Amino acid sequence: MSGVSTRPRKAKQTARRSGSGRRKTLPQLGVYGFDKYETVILAALVSGDPLLLIGRCGTGKTYLLNTLSEALGLEHRHYNASLIAFDDLVGFPYPEEDRSAVRFLETPATVWGAESVLIDEISRCKPEHQNRLFSLVHERRVQGIRLEKLRYRWAAMNPAGDDDGDGTNAAEVYTGSQSLDPALADRFALIVQASEWSSLRPTERKAIADPGGEGRVTEPDATLIRKLANWRERFDRQVGNCPVTLRDYAISAGSALNGSGIRLSPRRIRLLTRNLLAAVTVHGGVDADCLETVLRCSLPHVAWGAPVAPNKVIAAHRLAWDSVFLQGEEKWLHEFHLCKPLEEKVRLLVDGCPSTDTGNRAICELLANEPVDRAAAFAFALYPAVAQGLLQVGADAVQDLGARARPILDFDAEVSWRGREQQNVHPEFARYARALAPEGTPRCVRGRQFFKWCVINEVVVQDPVALEEEIERCVALVRAAFTEVAA
Repeated sequence: MSGVSTRPRKAKQTARRSGSGRRKTLPQLGVYGFDKYETVILAALVSGDPLLLIGRCGTGKTYLLNTLSEALGLEHRHYNASLIAFDDLVGFPYPEEDRSAVRFLETPATVWGAESVLIDEISRCKPEHQNRLFSLVHERRVQGIRLEKLRYRWAAMNPAGDDDGDGTNAAEVYTGSQSLDPALADRFALIVQASEWSSLRPTERKAIADPGGEGRVTEPDATLIRKLANWRERFDRQVGNCPVTLRDYAISAGSALNGSGIRLSPRRIRLLTRNLLAAVTVHGGVDADCLETVLRCSLPHVAWGAPVAPNKVIAAHRLAWDSVFLQGEEKWLHEFHLCKPLEEKVRLLVDGCPSTDTGNRAICELLANEPVDRAAAFAFALYPAVAQGLLQVGADAVQDLGARARPILDFDAEVSWRGREQQNVHPEFARYARALAPEGTPRCVRGRQFFKWCVINEVVVQDPVALEEEIERCVALVRAAFTEVAA
């Protein structure tokens, strides 16, 4: 059984596939300016999940969606949400002669026989109509009745009136365009932002400026129809058994964004996985650029006026990509930096460090990137074992650990403090005392040693109790591991 390759592609292979405009589908239909999102747009055709386009006036949003309906030979409905009355969608209610039921008198504009629907200017829709459109977008239902023929639900909008978009024309504010309700926005699986003139390539500008493109009607495209049927067959075959790599990427990216304060609902994570599978099906394989674009277009926040900062998307993508697709020593190094508790980092070093060089790199990068208190705690707990040669790490790691740990281990001074009340107890000691074990125990000695060093060097520990516990778990783990080796 053939399927989608989920093995990462090499950069040159990816460039050959995506870099040539001659092989793009949308330009062949007379649609320009969407090249970087073509895979995402075609993925929406494969999955059949709702697609939302956002952009300034004149950027081709409506033209793109109407052209797709023509190229696919669909029974299409195009509604202007700012003007639509609900009767335009369903027709006029008409009671049966025996008054046992009500049926709707259909017109050429009613939605009942539609295969695709475009809700244009959805951000200018009255709130009561937004609520009625909710079930159409989410469930393919109107008045609780399922629209059996409807496959595609598309929408388009200008940026919300309080959003000046990409800043190319801050004076162009769409006061009538309002942010979508987050619940409605979250029903769109993919959100694509249309490109401005300044970001178009010269070839695209020339094609768009051609006056012959105005009013063009696209004939059904047999090649696109055939490709789409093939992609959809492969997508449907795999959607019930999605490749683990794509699922894990979605979980990792979603967790990273949620952890950075960007909420993604559980449903959104599922939609992200569907989007990834559909895009990989169209693309013919996995590469980093494709997955990053899908992730970016799977975030609905821009539709309700809270776009996600690009650096957060990039960070989440890199973390997810590295966690899923890196191999060998690079994968181990990524897992080392990904785990937060210090004792888990120690466990990885003790149990499965793939090489001395990798362990050396992991320790040096940790000491350089962790906050001062956590880096000191890690070195304090680990250095005695490293100094005795019990861990296979390089000379650089031994030197860096020693530079951090020796001042703490060799520290021997009395700490005194004279404040305005002439007290001899340093104010930080009140906090640190709660973190100390019972007097006279080795654990208490270690705690006093570490926190005295913190006081003298003005290193502020935000949560002394938690950090002291981490130190002790690291010490216990190292002791247990090397006691077993000695035995």
